[in-house]
Amino acid sequence: MVEPIFDYQFRLILIGDSTVGKSTLLKAFTDGKFHDICDPTVGVDFFARLIEVKKDVRVKLQLWDTAGQERFRSITRSYYRNSVGALLLYDITKRASFEHLVDWLFEVKRHIEPQKVIYQVVACKADMEVSREVSTEEGQAFAEFYGVKFVETSAKTGLNVERAFETIARDIYAKVESEGAGRQCEQLWSVLRAAGTHRRECAVGRSCGIL
Repeated sequence: MVEPIFDYQFRLILIGDSTVGKSTLLKAFTDGKFHDICDPTVGVDFFARLIEVKKDVRVKLQLWDTAGQERFRSITRSYYRNSVGALLLYDITKRASFEHLVDWLFEVKRHIEPQKVIYQVVACKADMEVSREVSTEEGQAFAEFYGVKFVETSAKTGLNVERAFETIARDIYAKVESEGAGRQCEQLWSVLRAAGTHRRECAVGRSCGIL
């Protein structure tokens, strides 16, 4: 029997205003290096990476980078479905992007079952301290008010890039385990065979299947 290359697959969406640093953060996480991306995302972009959430438990993260511009909203909304994690991003040098977080939060909640999704607030461009318009304390207070986790990151220096994604992945895995979804899924796994490997894909809060 071929050893599975991963045990779970989680779909995560990154949302926030245009140019807050979503694509740059994703490239830093998936490529391990900084890319100074100037052009905004058009529609959606896709990234993936395998991580280990605990010993011998491997997760494939499906990472969807959504456009922040209003004209692409109808396109990006279709990618919210089946997401089990949402990272709400803002730029610490642009206060408006922080003030819009609540709009992005409720935008997601309108399109995904609220109990299904793990949220995390991610502050970007922490290396640009001289231009900061949003304090760390404000970001923490927002996250605490909505009962979600908070992290400040810098794709340029690598600050908390790994932590941002690993934390939300571990929280999703813990939710699967605590709710017994893992045991349900063991009975209902849909198995895909590709290139001699098995894949198992899971959506938190309901039976598991192909996403």
